Amino acid sequence: MTRPRLLDLFCGAGGSAVGYYRAGFDVVGVDIEPQPNYPFEFHRGEWWESLFELAADIDVIHASPPCQAYSVTASLHTTPYPKLIERVRDVLRRLDRPYIIENVEGARRDMPNRVKLCGSSFGLGVRRHRLFETSWHIMFPPACAHYLQPEPVDVTGTGGPATRLPGSGGGIHRKPRNLAHARKAMGIDWMTRPELAEAIPPAYTEYVGAQLLEHLVRAA
Repeated sequence: MTRPRLLDLFCGAGGSAVGYYRAGFDVVGVDIEPQPNYPFEFHRGEWWESLFELAADIDVIHASPPCQAYSVTASLHTTPYPKLIERVRDVLRRLDRPYIIENVEGARRDMPNRVKLCGSSFGLGVRRHRLFETSWHIMFPPACAHYLQPEPVDVTGTGGPATRLPGSGGGIHRKPRNLAHARKAMGIDWMTRPELAEAIPPAYTEYVGAQLLEHLVRAA
């Protein structure tokens, strides 16, 4: 069976991409910034231009619009950031392909049909709650399991040795001992610390991707 092709918009260094690859997709990334550590085919450019240039060879689309404007710490940003979720959704619906939109918990008002995933559900050393909206129905999203992970690691680079982070499920968050510790906590072994601070653990999209493959088989 040919692996479906997934377009990874706003791809960053490839946390989402690796999860989808493990689930059975070939992945093509797009980002406005250079991504030298992205592990698959990469195109640098604006998301909407690249989307229409590449769409003919794409089966499904994942989009992670910039989260800064939706973040609980948005008031700390000195640079204004756009809220793109509604615009991205409108464009993806016109293409009539299965899609996923991902963002932070602060975007919940703009993502009414979403599920929340947490690192504790996948045995990771971080919580990093993220919302996923899909054009099909995700079955049985796993609940948080914070009781199994009382001291998750803070890999954002903002915390001290032990701190409480808003929007992360509460509790004490330990600063990683080093890069290797931060990578292990996220389930990522190729990123730098700044890249880890922005990344989605691949376990999330591996879970979403497995259900997406089932959806594609049923639709076919």
